[in-house]
Amino acid sequence: HQNLITFSMMYYYSENFMLALSHDEVVHEKSNLLHKMPGDDWRKFANTRALLSYMWTHPGKKTIFMGMEFGQRGEWNVWDDLEWDKLEYPDHQKLMQMIDDINVLYKSEPALWREDFNTNGFQWIHCDDNRNGVISFMRRDEKSQRWLVIICNFTPNPHKSYRIGVPLEGWYGEIFNSDAEIYGGSNLGNLGGRFTDPWPMHSYAHSLDLCLPPLSAVMMEKEGQWQPGRQPPERTRKDNALQASPGLRSSPVPLRHA
Repeated sequence: HQNLITFSMMYYYSENFMLALSHDEVVHEKSNLLHKMPGDDWRKFANTRALLSYMWTHPGKKTIFMGMEFGQRGEWNVWDDLEWDKLEYPDHQKLMQMIDDINVLYKSEPALWREDFNTNGFQWIHCDDNRNGVISFMRRDEKSQRWLVIICNFTPNPHKSYRIGVPLEGWYGEIFNSDAEIYGGSNLGNLGGRFTDPWPMHSYAHSLDLCLPPLSAVMMEKEGQWQPGRQPPERTRKDNALQASPGLRSSPVPLRHA
């Protein structure tokens, strides 16, 4: 079904679209968003995090229905309160923490919203990797000259070494990972970022070798322009092995890897 995930961009610029997960999807015995996901509880939460992360990074304004932000388990009922008691459980707390953090990131990164309805604001890197269930794309903002690379792995299999092409050489910082431990994930990641290699891929002269966690979305940000011959930071010397992300920074933005 990967073609259905990516098909929206075929007609996206014909109108100004809103991305909506409305109450119609969680009433009349349709079940809640969490229970629509396959697998055990861990996979259900991971799938929900991946879906919402893709939604937040896809062009268009977003709206979700009450309770989706913390993984309400019961079907929505107009006569009942939301299941706020679920926030006593870690899995639900961590999902809501991810929504809090990605909202902060969304607000602070104009590449995620300023060019929503302009063709310059979005570009696929690779959307046809049906075998691995991975899509990758860029979000850009011409005014601030900021741009992001987003990679989504919609399978439960981690990819220890997954390569994607990128336009510019240098250091790409990992600024968001839905698989972070504080969100309930397995804590696989890229130790805060990766340097590019001079290996052409996807019509670009440079590429990144990334670790993609299972059922996840990872966001990379180009940070300045690294000059050839400059000594890389100490944190990147053992960068190319599969390693767990050390966690997320508490400052200045709580969702950046240390």
